[in-house]
Amino acid sequence: MSVDTPRRIVLLRHAKAEWSNDSDHERPLADRGRKDAPVAGRWLAGAGVTPALTLCSTAARTRETWKLVVSELPHRPKTVYDERLYEASLGELIALLNETSDEVDDLMLVGHNPGVHDLADALAGEAEGDLLARMNRSGFPTSAMAVLTFNGSWKAVEHGIGRLVAFWSPHA
Repeated sequence: MSVDTPRRIVLLRHAKAEWSNDSDHERPLADRGRKDAPVAGRWLAGAGVTPALTLCSTAARTRETWKLVVSELPHRPKTVYDERLYEASLGELIALLNETSDEVDDLMLVGHNPGVHDLADALAGEAEGDLLARMNRSGFPTSAMAVLTFNGSWKAVEHGIGRLVAFWSPHA
């Protein structure tokens, strides 16, 4: 597979979580989150985006979000639960993307703000229409997704490499 292969990154912020006395890592989804996550999965399936690999934070709310999203997809991608995604900084998220095998064309990352929003904003060197402005105005709400494309190796992912081709939120 050529390193000039077109690639796609889907960034999904977890669905709305409950505020609870549990540790932040173990917070479950709220009712609204359990309703929004399958809607996000249907949007993803309708957009024809089927990632080959999903990297998902180990937090309860991200795992639950992914379970509800993936149930709406036509094919279940390989899923890796990675504790490094929890509270990851922008630099740490880029480093995780750089570890991805070039055998993977489409990658999904299920994580948290502010990291997911920071990553989408940093990678988007270009955007279709007003997508970047819409994404930044929204603050990347729960269950929102950004889809970016780029050509090249995952090892070359860096600021400005991508084109923001879609931004979706269940309440936008």
